[in-house]
Amino acid sequence: MQIEQVALDRFDRAILEVLAADGRVSITDLAQQIGLSKSPTQARLRRLEKEGVITGYRALLDPVRLGLDHVAFVEVKLTDTREAALRAFNKAVAQVPEIEQAHMIASHFDYLLKVRTRDMAAYRAVLGERISALPHVASTSTYVAMEAVKDTGLAEM
Repeated sequence: MQIEQVALDRFDRAILEVLAADGRVSITDLAQQIGLSKSPTQARLRRLEKEGVITGYRALLDPVRLGLDHVAFVEVKLTDTREAALRAFNKAVAQVPEIEQAHMIASHFDYLLKVRTRDMAAYRAVLGERISALPHVASTSTYVAMEAVKDTGLAEM
C-alpha cells in the first residue's frame, strides 16, 4: 500500500513542530510562533488536516499515574502469513485495548506488540486469554520493559 507524500514548506513544518509540542495552542499563538498572519495559518492548518498530515488531536495521558506502568513487548509468530490471515490478525489486534502498538516485522517472528497493563498478573491474563487467542497465533515471546528511556513520538521531520 503506497501512500503519497505531501510537499511541506517551512511554514507547514513549523506548524507541525508547534502542534507536536502543544496541540492546544490557539490559532493566534500558532500564527505568531510561525511568523504568518492568522488567516493563512488557519488555511494551512485546514489543508494539513484535509491532506491527512494531521490525523487528529488527543490528550497525552501519564500511564504511571493511571496505574498502567507494566510494559511488555511481545514477539508473535503466526501459523499462516497469507494475506487473509494477516488481515484477520490485524483486525483482532485492534480489538484488544491493552495492545498499545502492533507492528508487522520482517524477522524470524511476524509481529511485535507493545502491551500495557497494571502489573504482571494482569499481563499474564491478557497474554493467556487475549493475545494467545488471536487468529493464527503459533507462539509468543515476552520481553518486559524495566524503564522507558525515550518515548517521544514523532518529534522532528
